[in-house]
Amino acid sequence: MKQIITIAVNTFRESIRDKVFYSLLFFAILMLGFSMVLGNLTIGDPVKIIKDFGLGSISLFGTLIAIFVGISLVYKEIEKKTIYVILAKPVARWQFLVGKYLGLLLTLVIEVGVMTIGLFALCYFYTGRIPWELVKAIVPICFELQLILAVALFFSTFATPFLSGVFTMAVFIIGHLTGDLKILVARSENANLKTISEILYYTMPNLENLNFKAQVVHGLAIPLQQLSLSLLYAASYTVVVFMAAIIIFSRRDIR
Repeated sequence: MKQIITIAVNTFRESIRDKVFYSLLFFAILMLGFSMVLGNLTIGDPVKIIKDFGLGSISLFGTLIAIFVGISLVYKEIEKKTIYVILAKPVARWQFLVGKYLGLLLTLVIEVGVMTIGLFALCYFYTGRIPWELVKAIVPICFELQLILAVALFFSTFATPFLSGVFTMAVFIIGHLTGDLKILVARSENANLKTISEILYYTMPNLENLNFKAQVVHGLAIPLQQLSLSLLYAASYTVVVFMAAIIIFSRRDIR
């Protein structure tokens, strides 16, 4: 446990010092500010626009941080040959991966926390109250980010950062389109296309299950059972992907 905590703390420090993290966080906060301007210029309820735009920014920039920082978790250590020093100590490979994952997950939590505070402040400026109901959308976003991070870590165990980034982004995009893709392909008469869509639908994570932004912004009720099952689905998928990453990394010949 001590080894995992040490690796997690070091990974967190490296992530915080990473210029990519600060760049994305800066643009994320900038987008939150832009949502206020957009709310004033657009016809309609400015608070709803700010909430919608703000939640979208948290999700988008959180995903970008998870991908761009996560894809180099393993590759960077191998490239700098620091992994040999780490694994030469009494540290198992699975402990190395768990520590790396937890360190970056803490980075993501802080990023989401900072943006959430900014969004709450904007809403408070307009309404005089903190919109705690947005937590129902932010918590699923956090679960989505931990899943995407696990996917990025999985690809980083055997691919270059570029390919890991492409693969992870593809999973993110497909994960939000699998439901629509299945509906569209169902109307097609191409059997091969239907087979491919079925495979993608049942193997790729259905990230739309974690998208509650519209319901929260428009004040629609979210059944507790639906929310709980969605979070359980994301957590289970994350564990499966992470275990696959551990198996691949454990069997990899590092030279």
